[in-house]
Amino acid sequence: MSAHGRQMLGSLIVAALIVAVAIIVVTAKFGPTSAAETEQREERIEQQEEQREERQERQEDSRKGS
Repeated sequence: MSAHGRQMLGSLIVAALIVAVAIIVVTAKFGPTSAAETEQREERIEQQEEQREERQERQEDSRKGS
């Protein structure tokens, strides 16, 4: 194998490693969860908090009315 061929092979290996590391970093950072799933989860949490607040307000109102 010529020097040029070895240099090309080395460059291809390095490029493949860079791509693999980039994929690993992005997957680890964001995980397999899509943006839509994350948004749905946040909306459910907000709805639960609103329902909890409404229940507390109704309880307080019923105590004041008693």
